[in-house]
Amino acid sequence: MGGHSHWSQVKRQKGGNDAKRGQVFTKLGREVMIAAREGGGDPAMNSRLRLALLKAREFNMPADTIDRAIKRGTGKLDDAKALVEATFEGYGPGGVAILVDTLSDNRNRTVSDIRMAFSRAGGSLAESGSVAWQFESRGLVLVEPPADADPEEVALTAIDAGAEDVKIEEGRVEVYTAPTDVEKVRRSLEEMGVPVASAEVAKVAKSTIALDEKQAGQVLKLLDTLESLDDVQRVYSNGDFPDSVLLEYAG
Repeated sequence: MGGHSHWSQVKRQKGGNDAKRGQVFTKLGREVMIAAREGGGDPAMNSRLRLALLKAREFNMPADTIDRAIKRGTGKLDDAKALVEATFEGYGPGGVAILVDTLSDNRNRTVSDIRMAFSRAGGSLAESGSVAWQFESRGLVLVEPPADADPEEVALTAIDAGAEDVKIEEGRVEVYTAPTDVEKVRRSLEEMGVPVASAEVAKVAKSTIALDEKQAGQVLKLLDTLESLDDVQRVYSNGDFPDSVLLEYAG
């Protein structure tokens, strides 16, 4: 998602009822498990695991749940499912491009659920490669400075910390880095006393599509539906949403 919607997604995920938080914990646990499976259970030697653990802690995921996920990934528990990563591409209302990252033990089920979500929203799945080129992997650090801090100064601090680019949105700062530098920049910002709300490697749209209020509402509902699917880990779009719609939706 672009601009404001990065913040909108974080707010929606961190809020919600217990059922929503439980689902978020499940998705975070899967990411920890896959990271440990691919690179080992030592975060000092596994950058993907370090970021997964950071995200889990941002959402206050219980330590014992995190530990079980690492043990599943490293084969120390025998109840780990054979999860496979896959990314699906599609178009939503207004021609918005959407990427859907999944972890699943049943590809047919995943494809069916995602296709149905797109179809009901008036969108459609697309051929592999037809959407992905519109996005690039970038490190993304979200900073919400204290009320007495100058966002411009925070942005300059981020540049000094190694950021490639910064964007200020309503007093909040989006810091963009190379994918391999996101953790280094996050750590540098925190050492400089800058509070970090979130840090991850994300798929960022190279350009965005402006949506009117009706289209924006339809796309946000589709993104929420996709995010609610058990097999879906992350959803990205190139939609540019009107502030009025994001504020109403976040409320």
